[in-house]
Amino acid sequence: MRGRHADAYSMYKRGTRDYINAYDKEQDSVRSLNGVSKEIGNPSWKRSFLYILVASLASFLYGYHLGVINETLESISNDLHFNGNTMAEGSIAMNLGGGFLGSTFSGLIVDRVGFRRAFQLCALPMIIGSSMSATAKNLWGMLLGRLFVGTGMGLGPTLATLYVTEVSPAYVRGTYGSFTQIAASLGLMSSLLIGFPAKETEGWWRICFWVSAVPAALLALFMEFSPESPHWLFKTLITFTIQKGRAANAEAAFEKLLGGPYVKGAMAELSKSERGGEAETVKLSELLFGHHRKVVFIGSTLFALQQLSGINAVFFFSSTVFKSAGVSSQSANICVGIANFLGSFAALLLMDKLGRKVLLIGSFSGMVVAMGLQAASASSLVSSSNEVYLSVGGMLLFVLAFSVGAGPVPSLLLSEMFPGRIRAKAMSVCLASHWVVNFFVGLLFLRLLEQIGPLVLNTIFATFCLLAVIFVKRNVLETKGKSLQEIEINLLPPE
Repeated sequence: MRGRHADAYSMYKRGTRDYINAYDKEQDSVRSLNGVSKEIGNPSWKRSFLYILVASLASFLYGYHLGVINETLESISNDLHFNGNTMAEGSIAMNLGGGFLGSTFSGLIVDRVGFRRAFQLCALPMIIGSSMSATAKNLWGMLLGRLFVGTGMGLGPTLATLYVTEVSPAYVRGTYGSFTQIAASLGLMSSLLIGFPAKETEGWWRICFWVSAVPAALLALFMEFSPESPHWLFKTLITFTIQKGRAANAEAAFEKLLGGPYVKGAMAELSKSERGGEAETVKLSELLFGHHRKVVFIGSTLFALQQLSGINAVFFFSSTVFKSAGVSSQSANICVGIANFLGSFAALLLMDKLGRKVLLIGSFSGMVVAMGLQAASASSLVSSSNEVYLSVGGMLLFVLAFSVGAGPVPSLLLSEMFPGRIRAKAMSVCLASHWVVNFFVGLLFLRLLEQIGPLVLNTIFATFCLLAVIFVKRNVLETKGKSLQEIEINLLPPE
């Protein structure tokens, strides 16, 4: 068996060298991944735009399920008889056990079946889990449904980010990457708006879960007509004969995404980036202790700091926090959704102009200030008449600052920095840290809020945001405007 594999791999290497040499002859006239040359310019952004929107449905579902509990938690806890149990409420809100599983195996799934099938596998547990949650009769039924939904939520953000990174032209990749955050914010706003009648209408919370099955079904359907990532098609390690077919499929995908005049240049540079041992299987030990351990550490730390900022505690429990401040939860949540959307839209406009690193530093800095305002509102130095303004204003500023940079940038930045050979699996490892930290923040937030109070808790969140500013300044590389191959060759150390 090993002998046949070695022979097949040897044939693959010889065939790939011939394939590269053939395309290298075309590089003088068409030279970049995106087909950018003096003669023909940039490919049209319109060709890939619709497929970006389809992939963003996964992020929409992530945002929807992130916020669906916000307005409905009180009704659910009353109907399912766990009202007042903060640990149970935290577990329902988080659905993070499934999220951890989904994110952990997302890289393996993508490498095995490709993006189109992986997106459809992402939609399936969301449809099943939403149905189970909508028909739950007790706490355990709801938890099981949320476990399924969480699995899809763990898969979705990873798939959307990787797919957008690999199918977008470099000159709009940052802008397209912001679409995933905008989709998540629209999903969050939709869940808040749909959930408003839950407190007055008995059983309305079940409708909120049924509704989410519709975009999940649309994602599975539309992915059937979307192109596969040409990067995945080309890097797949199989026998030489089938590899030639994969190369032809990659050409067809590039033509669909970029246009005919850009295909040869794209394939030439893609072929160069796949030289060497890139077809070999990547092991977990290589990611954690091998050549790429530093960039994996940067990614994992960045995602951990993103969650330690306290952002998902805001999304999970903003209704509870605003209610304690005497503010209508409906009005407050509308403001949270609008702030999230405006920040995401600003990121779309600024991502390819200012760059990823600048947005990250500015975003985390703004979050430090916002958390400082919330901490100050809980101190004895602020009068009761000003407390509400500082608390609510600080929370809205926090969401706005997060959605400009700390929300959309980490996933896009890391998917750009990781070489193609390890991209999917490395992203899954980094996002696993996201879900682990997210789990503990969501599980303990309400209890810590009760035991140590908002002053100390918000000060802790602000400290983590400040640490994130320092970490980004010292460790993060800028990737704005560079093709994935340029990033791999110029920004990463040679093996």
